[in-house]
Amino acid sequence: MHKQEELIDMKTYICLDDLHFFAHHGVAPQETLVGNEYTLSLRLETDITRAMETDNVTDTLNYAEVYQAIQEEMEVPSKLLEHVSGRIVRRLFHDFPTLAHIELKLSKRNPPMGADIASAGVEIHCERNDFLLQR
Repeated sequence: MHKQEELIDMKTYICLDDLHFFAHHGVAPQETLVGNEYTLSLRLETDITRAMETDNVTDTLNYAEVYQAIQEEMEVPSKLLEHVSGRIVRRLFHDFPTLAHIELKLSKRNPPMGADIASAGVEIHCERNDFLLQR
């Protein structure tokens, strides 16, 4: 089998783990006023096989640009993490047409709910086509 043929069935991903943000999301007015710490992790399915050969950033998904898009969405206050996550997924699919699948986990650290809890959050796994059909 030829080297290039071996790569045809390969799935490839860009991962960003445990990004930290301070943002103003929450249902209670105090949460949006004071803010809280959030962590976000992503697994982005995209074809990186060309970059594996060329060593050129233009042949892959630039994770610095992905981070910038996420940071901009995290700066927009929302009541629900579900809403923030939906905006981020929608933005990433829009801005990065090579993305095929997104796995996103967004957590609020030490949420104000009267419990001894490290974090609470949401997790989304979606395909480009499935997500776009939900609009």
